[in-house]
Amino acid sequence: MGAQIRVYRQKIASTSSMKKIFKAMELIATSRIGKARDRAQAASPYANAITRAVSAVASQDDIDHVLTQKVENPTRAAVLVMTSDRGLAGAYSTNALKRAESLTALLREEGKEVVPYLYGRKAQAFYDFREREYAAVWTGNTDSPDVERAREIGRTLVDRFLQPTEEGGVDELYLVYTEFQSMVKQEPVAHRMLPLAVKQGGEDAEAHPLYEFEPSAEEVLDALLPRYIESRIFSAMLEASASELAARQRAMKSAADNADELIRKYTLLRNNARQAEITQELSELIAGADSLASS
Repeated sequence: MGAQIRVYRQKIASTSSMKKIFKAMELIATSRIGKARDRAQAASPYANAITRAVSAVASQDDIDHVLTQKVENPTRAAVLVMTSDRGLAGAYSTNALKRAESLTALLREEGKEVVPYLYGRKAQAFYDFREREYAAVWTGNTDSPDVERAREIGRTLVDRFLQPTEEGGVDELYLVYTEFQSMVKQEPVAHRMLPLAVKQGGEDAEAHPLYEFEPSAEEVLDALLPRYIESRIFSAMLEASASELAARQRAMKSAADNADELIRKYTLLRNNARQAEITQELSELIAGADSLASS
């Protein structure tokens, strides 16, 4: 009986130690969510503005540019998948990978070869475990991204998009990341970055002013293309960062609550075992006293 009590005491002590770790990680994530949300909101106006600028240029009549040219029968598509570097964030990375898998299946049904690009160690581990090939991987600081990493990824993807298909280039660029909607809701989404979808006419089409370009609209798009891709990627990285921290905060709070429940359970079992031990000792003492009295 004493050994059983020692086991419960050890479980209570170990669970209490884990609870302290969970609470510390919850507090760290909570303190960093505000900054991550502010960064995402600060980057959004620039990303939206450059997207509108690109759309305005691309919507001009008689423009011929790789940014808006849609291949009749695309054969290869690049997919950039954004996950986290670290775990303990609930189903954050799993949900993003599931969204990427569904997009990959859809593209393959359309007869396209999918070229994965990975951001985050969780995506790399997912592909390595299944022995799948990927074109490139970037890791480090997924919960605090920087613009230099976004620029590096953007250059890689743009170079692959501009490369002829017969030389290993791609016809389309897709981005899969987790969009931060609120503290309790983060939604994995997939967007096509290139070719750019431009609405021509119709009630839902955005009205763009007419411009005259010097030397040409094509050269303006050449200059805007890298910045457009970079801004879209960096904005997605910031959204994913805020989503990762929110998911980690919820996961750590749930883990700490579960630790409290386990501690209460083990404490009750320890007390029951202690009461049973005391009852057994009393029964042995009474039995011994009765035997002495009868003798």
